[in-house]
Amino acid sequence: MVDLSTSLSTLALFSVAALALTATPGPDMLLIASRSMSQGRGAGFATLAGIQVGTYCHALAAALGLSQLFLVVPVAYDIVRYAGAAYLLYLACKTFRSNGTIFAPTGGLRHHPLGAMFRQGLLTNLLNPKMALFVLALFPQFVRPEAGSVALQIMVLATLLNAIGLGVNGVVILTSSRLGRLFSGNGRWRRLPQMPLATVFAGLAVRLAFDSRR
Repeated sequence: MVDLSTSLSTLALFSVAALALTATPGPDMLLIASRSMSQGRGAGFATLAGIQVGTYCHALAAALGLSQLFLVVPVAYDIVRYAGAAYLLYLACKTFRSNGTIFAPTGGLRHHPLGAMFRQGLLTNLLNPKMALFVLALFPQFVRPEAGSVALQIMVLATLLNAIGLGVNGVVILTSSRLGRLFSGNGRWRRLPQMPLATVFAGLAVRLAFDSRR
């Protein structure tokens, strides 16, 4: 019989690790903050939703053993890595070339529907093989085979990680969207919020293209 207190202590320990990870500024937080500042909280939450669905996909791949493909077939890792970098560069160029009005938090949703924000967040996450390796490295440390289905445990951990990420990034989204509204009210500064977003896309592309698995 599985000791329930042990299971709860494992989840509590994972929650502490997840909180430390999500509260540390990283690529996902920068992307969410920049998107929220340039296009409002709706776009920020849509991007976060895409990223979190991507986390579920990586968790499922880890449960099925697919993520280990990146460890045994290095070229597969590189293919996904370069595809992700190319996609991020495309988004960076598209953002740099856009005019300021469609990036105003109150005026751009017709041109940039929330579904598009969701898909961008999802693709950005899926095309980052480092996320797959992160899930593969972290989650098994908190999985106990004797407790039942390993796949189910991994998906529970992914849900807990996403729930904590929603709380942390929700604060980031609300704060960033307020800053974006301050700039959108002045025509001279209307283009300013999109510049950090484009820079984030470009920076993530360079980081993904030149980072090794280590």
